[in-house]
Amino acid sequence: MKRYELLQRVVEGQLTLAAAAPVLQVSYRHAKRLKRQAAEGGLSALAHGNRGRAPSNKRDDDVRWRVLALSQECYRDFNDSHFTEMLAEREGVALSRETVRRWRREAGQKPKRPRRAPKHRRRRERKEAAGMMMLWDGSPHRWFGQAQPPCCLMAAIDDATSEVLGVLFVPHESSWAYLKLLEQVLARHGVPASVYQDCHSALKRNDDQWTLAEELAGRQDPTQVGAALEALAITPIFAGSPQAKGRIERLFETLQDRLVSLLELEGIADIAAANAYAQNGFLHRFNRDHTVAPQSPVALWGKPPRAKDLERILALSYAATVGNDNAVRLGGMVIDIAPGPRGMSYARARVAVLQLLDGSWRVYYQGRQIGAASATEIAQLIRTRQRRKGVPAAHDAVYLASAPGLPDREPVPAGAQAAAAAKLGERTPSSLQVGPVRRAGPGRIIKGTRIA
Repeated sequence: MKRYELLQRVVEGQLTLAAAAPVLQVSYRHAKRLKRQAAEGGLSALAHGNRGRAPSNKRDDDVRWRVLALSQECYRDFNDSHFTEMLAEREGVALSRETVRRWRREAGQKPKRPRRAPKHRRRRERKEAAGMMMLWDGSPHRWFGQAQPPCCLMAAIDDATSEVLGVLFVPHESSWAYLKLLEQVLARHGVPASVYQDCHSALKRNDDQWTLAEELAGRQDPTQVGAALEALAITPIFAGSPQAKGRIERLFETLQDRLVSLLELEGIADIAAANAYAQNGFLHRFNRDHTVAPQSPVALWGKPPRAKDLERILALSYAATVGNDNAVRLGGMVIDIAPGPRGMSYARARVAVLQLLDGSWRVYYQGRQIGAASATEIAQLIRTRQRRKGVPAAHDAVYLASAPGLPDREPVPAGAQAAAAAKLGERTPSSLQVGPVRRAGPGRIIKGTRIA
């Protein structure tokens, strides 16, 4: 209408066509065409020729109604992309995902999962020097191909250089796996100043259960891995999302592409052989091609403790009480304690029972070793406490469970259940079944929890 009014002024001689063309935002030659169309056909002649016509690529209404009927009947629970694939594969209807999505929304069918607007995330700059920050995590995946069961790859990288500090194949992510990976890093590089990690239960206490001792201290005791980090003066930093530790997430994405192909090429299909392959040349070649130079040439790796102290730091530690028979009972194990100086008895003494990374056991009292036991499978302990009227709070039952390579729970021997039930005044041992895993911590006694 504005064009028509302007062209009418040109026809009436109030304005020249040369002056009107820039206002119409067309060339002088096209302005002459518009003037002729307006003079011959009036206002309607200036409308676009396709106005009111259906697009040439418009689908028939019969196809649209068929797609909507299938969407409501057979494929109601399919998302837009999956439904589009099924239409082409099984129904012989080739449509774009956007067309299917638009038809579904116009018909009132809501998306299977509503889309959320992306959150604003600020890019974090790398640390200036190597050793300032380490990132570590575990990645469950079918590392040996689709025909083999999945396992977990533990990995640690340096934030300043993206150098892979250590890798370890394990059956599943656990406290032992993190401690074993930390042992690799300490042996090859040293002690990092901080570690960036997620909130896995092996790394962070995720429960709201406080013991009396913790309430008096004003803080929850750390997990097994957290206690090792404290002893080494490594500052833990917890990520609030996977994107926050994007460097190690991208490392796993690269390894799932490259390492899986290499393991298949080498015919490796078990954890032991994969660990040997990763240590014998793979890490060196990978770091050679994927690391970057740090801003500062001075590395800030700390000196690790001596080996004797380090094996105590990198161990699964549990608190226990020596019995009147001078033996420590923990998880079905019995460790005899020899007499102390001048025949002193350690009965009723609180001791620390450590399982080293090689599976062997040691008992310490006031920092001095007073007992030992041969190696067993690496396991985590489950402690349960039944709080009932008339039952002393100090009575608890302890079981071994969840060793690497074993199922998540190991059946408790019937004799141990019966003995524990008798102590607790229960009528049946079934009342001592362990509940779901809720949190981890050294020496914690919480109903239905695992000490990770």
